[in-house]
Amino acid sequence: MGYEAELKLFIDGAWRQGEGDHAPVINPATGDTIAELPLASTGDLDAALDAANRAWPAWRATDVEKRAAILHKTADLLRERSEQIGRLLTQEQGKPLVEAIGEVQGSASMFDYFAEEAKRAGGRVLVRPTGQRSIVIPQPVGPTATFTPWNFPIYLLAKKVAAALAAGCTVISKPPEETPGCTGALARALDDAGIPKGVFQLVHGVPDTVSRHLIGSSVIRKISFTGSTGVGKHLMKLAADGMKRITMELGGHAPVLVFDDCDLDRTLDMLVPQKFRNAGQVCVSPTRFFVQEGIYDAFARGFAERTAGVKMGNGLDAATRMGPLANERRLPAIQGLVDDARAKGARVLAGGEPGQGGYFFQPTVLADVPDEAQAMNVEPFGPVALMRSFRDEEEALHNANRLPYGLAAFVFTENGRRANRLGDAIESGMVGINSFAISVADAPFGGIKESGFGSEGGVEGLASYQVTKAIHQA
Repeated sequence: MGYEAELKLFIDGAWRQGEGDHAPVINPATGDTIAELPLASTGDLDAALDAANRAWPAWRATDVEKRAAILHKTADLLRERSEQIGRLLTQEQGKPLVEAIGEVQGSASMFDYFAEEAKRAGGRVLVRPTGQRSIVIPQPVGPTATFTPWNFPIYLLAKKVAAALAAGCTVISKPPEETPGCTGALARALDDAGIPKGVFQLVHGVPDTVSRHLIGSSVIRKISFTGSTGVGKHLMKLAADGMKRITMELGGHAPVLVFDDCDLDRTLDMLVPQKFRNAGQVCVSPTRFFVQEGIYDAFARGFAERTAGVKMGNGLDAATRMGPLANERRLPAIQGLVDDARAKGARVLAGGEPGQGGYFFQPTVLADVPDEAQAMNVEPFGPVALMRSFRDEEEALHNANRLPYGLAAFVFTENGRRANRLGDAIESGMVGINSFAISVADAPFGGIKESGFGSEGGVEGLASYQVTKAIHQA
């Protein structure tokens, strides 16, 4: 089965060809162009803004049960179509098919969760003298613009869109141009589920042009962005001119603290698949491994042995455990980080070189990596594991908190008191202790410091698309 996707924009309830240029869609496993994507013109963007603005009053007034029914139907359609959509995702982004199908199913869970959570989004009544009443209520913030990246193209889109629609906002989404087939399939599921005209629009285009046009419009009242810290700061500056509400889920560089009382084999069996999931192109990917000196050598050896068994290949091959990088530009970037670390004293225990054909880079393990190495300071966003030993808890905590990022962190220990201390002391929006289950529909997902602010998922994710109003009556 080849690449089968009808690539169009979705504006005001209609599928349409963009009036702008076209961009190639590349299969990263082969480097071949598999489709041409129509891009939006400024006229298309204006049409999307006008539709979102016109549809908002009716959508915000729609009964929450009716909104929920559409979101539940969308979830059902995503599950029914998960294999078909997953194949598109794999061909566009590269990840193994089993991961792609799992991503589609995870996206469905977002629609189901927010469909129900919106029904519980109540306010409160304040205590006042007899004859007076003061209430606090949440209301939808208004038309929203979302910007999402290519590493989890449908899941990250669903996380924003499901919450915004559940809250009563209309949405204009600009997903990544690299993966239009799978994100278009989400828009089609919403359309087939009965989303009213103008409530949801999907546009593609030159990222800077689209972001400036949408954020600069008085129609848009909220921006939600997932991506790099640099781009996030740029969008924040644009949003400041209009005092737009923003949610920023930015880059990380997740530390992993491994103590000598952990179950070493079980820990390694968890860590290696997580490190190379989606070829390391995960904002919460475990990256900086700090291992207590008593088990460091055994840990490094076991990690390298397991890494050697990670089969790299086309994501449509059932035996593949790691696909290619999503973009050709990432190959020299990853190679540069590896070469720099090696030049500064790191030992290459596995990988360290590009693969054959496509945008492949070998699963790579670097030991004894000093802080001076670029990779210890810049998020690799690729299949590179960096490790070094530490003496005690104080040193481990210093290593974890050294960088200006704070998205996710992980700790592996069987000492409950230590787990409590580190859970409190690590500067990160999320901490996994003996677990990687940190991205789930009912929990907040977000970072601190230069990893952004605001949360997606959970009640916090719904609240990010709401404003608070106090009504006082005498």
